[in-house]
Amino acid sequence: MLILAIVCSMLISYLLGSLNSAIITVRLLKHEDIREHGSKNAGLTNTLRCYGKVPALITLVGDLAKGIIAVLLSQLVCRLMLGADFGSRYLIDEQAIGYIAGFSAIIGHIFPVYYGFKGGKGVLVASSILIVIDPITFGIVIPFFIIVVLLTRYVSVGSISAAVAYPVITFCVNRFIRQDTVEKSLLYTGLVICTSILLIYMHRSNIARLRAGTENRFGQKKQQTAEEGHHNGS
Repeated sequence: MLILAIVCSMLISYLLGSLNSAIITVRLLKHEDIREHGSKNAGLTNTLRCYGKVPALITLVGDLAKGIIAVLLSQLVCRLMLGADFGSRYLIDEQAIGYIAGFSAIIGHIFPVYYGFKGGKGVLVASSILIVIDPITFGIVIPFFIIVVLLTRYVSVGSISAAVAYPVITFCVNRFIRQDTVEKSLLYTGLVICTSILLIYMHRSNIARLRAGTENRFGQKKQQTAEEGHHNGS
């Protein structure tokens, strides 16, 4: 029954994650496909640079919302299928289900079934799940990301750095602040590592541009960015 509950949670989260806010917003407001403009990435950064603040804000809210809903709905499904106390009967508890659901939503965002499996990079969705399952880590990772972006002026560097720090912060928070067991802390960290590896992999083109010195810095004019075609993703 636990495996069935996990599979149901993953499927629900994947389908929710496949609802790409950038693609939907740009199609409704501009009647265009975000994947045909700028960096061709269906994420917040490309939406902001190509279409401005209003579509970007709607994209931000949409991507955050779907991650939060995916986690809450998956936890509800598991409670209904396994009982409200399933966390005391299995090593997998609501927090672990949240990480699994979040990872599945990120997969959906990156490879959306509704849009030919071509989506964004999953950073916003990864951030949103932390709001629900680990607000302390969220309160550390997000300022860390912002500081790195402000220091380097590269959104991609902030995203990659946050992805690297994410598992370390997760383990420290759960083991030493929440005082969870070593087993639970390692379980959460292992699930987070899967997300981090995926996020870093999705920034491989940004890493190549950083090495070549052609990555655009945060704050560059979108007209220049659109012409050059070198972008950060989100």
